[in-house]
Amino acid sequence: MSTLDTSPGRHRSRRLITVAVMAGAWLLAYAGNRPFWDLLVYQVAGLDPDSRLGSGLHFFVTDTAKIILLLAGIIFVVTVARSFLSLERTRALLGGRREGVANLVAAGLGIATPFCSCSAVPAFIGFVAAGVPLGVTLSFLIASPLINEVAVVLLYGMFGMRIAALYIGSGLVIATLAGYVLGRISPPRWVEPFVYATTLRGVPVATGQRLTLDDRITLGREEVGKILRKTWPYLVVGIGLGAVIHGWVPADFFARWAGAGNPLAPLVAVLLGVPLYSNAAGVLPLVEVLHAKGVAMGTVLAFMMSVVALSLPEMILLRRVLKPPLLAAFTGVVATAIVITGYLFNTIL
Repeated sequence: MSTLDTSPGRHRSRRLITVAVMAGAWLLAYAGNRPFWDLLVYQVAGLDPDSRLGSGLHFFVTDTAKIILLLAGIIFVVTVARSFLSLERTRALLGGRREGVANLVAAGLGIATPFCSCSAVPAFIGFVAAGVPLGVTLSFLIASPLINEVAVVLLYGMFGMRIAALYIGSGLVIATLAGYVLGRISPPRWVEPFVYATTLRGVPVATGQRLTLDDRITLGREEVGKILRKTWPYLVVGIGLGAVIHGWVPADFFARWAGAGNPLAPLVAVLLGVPLYSNAAGVLPLVEVLHAKGVAMGTVLAFMMSVVALSLPEMILLRRVLKPPLLAAFTGVVATAIVITGYLFNTIL
């Protein structure tokens, strides 16, 4: 049943002011997240920021709060935005023969969006729910943590323009091609049904249904609650694992097993990188140490890519969204592309 927008102008203004206040509170909470936990963990609790306990606990609480805020904010905005759009029109725009171009655009958007692997998942859920083709959305999911401007600047400072440019180019190619391949082999049934379902006050929203401003805000709020209830245990477990291994720097072990003398070095680098959890900027100091120890550039870049694009915490969180066949395909396609890139870089550098 359609709901006509007949609310008085004064009521509409109050609702807009409420939304503006909510947005301001969200921005304040997001901006103050790290300073708040810095104060609580390091000053009030007195934990050493250089200790495994202090850094691990700080990592856990900071990233949990950050990703929950991102999840809530992105899902709310995307849900309200898609309530104004035709689902079929969105799919037609980004699907079919234009899908390859859409994969490239999504990968470019991911590069411009400096999320870590776990915080990119909320955007992934929102895009899929909005009707963006699955493969296109996966291109965004791969590119967003894989490449960001901070990492590129640091990589340029450490190794020069050639390496930084090769890293950007290879990341863009991996995200575009992997998303395209996954879109071709992955049916929608491999995504958990709750991602596609949109309800308003417990009733499915019909295509073309006219909604009031109150309806749209309620829709966004309910969607946030639904997805948070579905994903929060996986989110906490994933970030908890990341906190446990946070700060683990296996430089000597890595150099021994993935050194220049091992023909399987890029493959070993990817296998070692997947359990870790960091963003590209955070793993770069280790990359510099490994390269100084004689590990080939292609191998260390493959390690860096696997850490930021295929972290174990991300896999745990994604499992709540993707069914096992798609999760396995995602991991296999991206890992294979990273290993091939490692060998290619070792050959040309």
